[in-house]
Amino acid sequence: MRHTLYITHYVTTGEAMIVDPDLFESMRLELRRGSLVLAVLARLREERYGYTLRQALASDGLEMEESTLYPLLRRLESQGLLTSEWREEEKRRKRFYRLSPMGEAMLAALADEWRGISASLDKIL
Repeated sequence: MRHTLYITHYVTTGEAMIVDPDLFESMRLELRRGSLVLAVLARLREERYGYTLRQALASDGLEMEESTLYPLLRRLESQGLLTSEWREEEKRRKRFYRLSPMGEAMLAALADEWRGISASLDKIL
């Protein structure tokens, strides 16, 4: 299931104000960026290669292009949050990723932070 919210207008003092679609898209992507890092870390508690990671995220409603996923995986690995290993599976070489011990600690810390922010936003919204 994929959830996408598009805001077309809101009403204030009886007048409709149109939301700039380009500005909305820019802010939507900004909001999504940090969420994707948390989702990738959480999904990599179990070892996966890129394609199965994309499938798992998509089945959770977080579709991600390869051009976004693979640079993110390389960055998280260079930061020490992931480990990877090349293996042959189904007659193809695939790179498998998994959280490192530091990645597990980072996931726990970020998940706590996320829950705090989410609780605050629930109160505000």
